[in-house]
Amino acid sequence: MEKVVIIPTYNEKENIEAIIAAVIGLNSNYHILIIDDGSPDGTADIIKSLFPKYPGLLFLEERKGKLGLGTAYIHGFKWALSKGYKYIFEMDADFSHNPNDLDRLYEACVSQGDVAVGSRYVKSGAVENWPANRIALSKGASLYTRIITWMPVKDPTAGFVCYRRNVLETINLDAISFVGYAFQIEMKFAAWKLGFRIIEVPITFKDRKLGASKMNKGIVKEGILGVLNLRWQSLFKNYRKRVALTPVTPIYPQQEDVLLEK
Repeated sequence: MEKVVIIPTYNEKENIEAIIAAVIGLNSNYHILIIDDGSPDGTADIIKSLFPKYPGLLFLEERKGKLGLGTAYIHGFKWALSKGYKYIFEMDADFSHNPNDLDRLYEACVSQGDVAVGSRYVKSGAVENWPANRIALSKGASLYTRIITWMPVKDPTAGFVCYRRNVLETINLDAISFVGYAFQIEMKFAAWKLGFRIIEVPITFKDRKLGASKMNKGIVKEGILGVLNLRWQSLFKNYRKRVALTPVTPIYPQQEDVLLEK
């Protein structure tokens, strides 16, 4: 097993069939795992109806209730590791992440780093169709995270990521404490603290056209307080020991502010 794309869903009936077709249509041997949190709009039923069309390529894990983005990805990571996948991706269902960029993330992870991040805020990265206040909030969160944690990642809240298997095997996934978008920050922070090399690949992020955003005040609050907590733990507690499940074995030496130009 080489590559699997994990896509969490909650009420994504407008997008799910199209995003599955787009990823598999790349003809790059991507498998897809959907983690659905009991979507009342029938998202899971649509996925099940597609199993005969994509045999051996499409998988579904259903959970009862809306349990959070972070726990969905942790569930997916554990599933992917148990199946033996070598490269494990995170991706949104709403086309804010362009499926055509999957190959670029994969190539960066294979050739240059342990973690490849689809980044809006490096040279050649961009955001489209977002209101100015949302862009300001996102950029402010990224700058705030860099200042507080010293982590050399320009888009720490990014949710379009490729991990080498050994990264997820090394991190104690049960020790990752955040469930909202702060989860994205902590996963990168843990990988960085454990010595893995993070590559930022410039992408164009486009706001969703269909469905509703999952952003809310609770998620923003978790991000603000979560970053402070991560910094506190890394300064006064043995964060590396808590978050390392196995001995650290980076493929590439850690390096600051690495990006892959288009």
